[in-house]
Amino acid sequence: MNLLLSRRRLLGGVASVVAAPALLTPALAQARRLPTPAQTEGPFYPLDLLDDTDFDLLRNGTATYAQGTPAWVEGVVTDTAGVPVRGAQVEIWQCDHQGHYHHPGDGGRADQAFQGFGRVAVDAQGAYRFRTMRPVAYSSRTPHIHVKVKLGERAVLTTQLYVQGDPGNERDFLWRRLRSDAERAALTVPFVPGADGQHARFPIVLAL
Repeated sequence: MNLLLSRRRLLGGVASVVAAPALLTPALAQARRLPTPAQTEGPFYPLDLLDDTDFDLLRNGTATYAQGTPAWVEGVVTDTAGVPVRGAQVEIWQCDHQGHYHHPGDGGRADQAFQGFGRVAVDAQGAYRFRTMRPVAYSSRTPHIHVKVKLGERAVLTTQLYVQGDPGNERDFLWRRLRSDAERAALTVPFVPGADGQHARFPIVLAL
């Protein structure tokens, strides 16, 4: 009788071990993150960087940029398993409040008080942060901020960040080119008013 009971307990334990992967698989699948969709670099990536390329695009050297709506853009850079990517550098660039870039292809008409480009290294938790302005529309483009992530000298992601709820999104050819609602949600975030300007959280997920 004791031998039969032990046999049943052994078989039950084996069944539990066999069943466990099937039960864990959905949880593991949910833990995987959608890689941030890539988009075109565009024609205005800086050819010659300004002397000031830090996190604060509202100050260029000693000049302070007082146009537009101040905003903080921040997030964490992870891989698809949610592990912070140490050593990553995040770059952003965007037009000024009148729609001009620091680029000869745009006639060099950008406001010199607006830094227009920033680069930061992520911290040990993969976090980054920029002070800039809420992006504005220009020509046929909806408001957006260009984003590039590098590991060393290698660019591992180039994409664009959009403003949730902006009416220009539906008319923008690059925003419409995104293949699914999930991809649009990954690149389109709210800019929420705060005491020190608007805040936008933009998590970046790399497919390494």
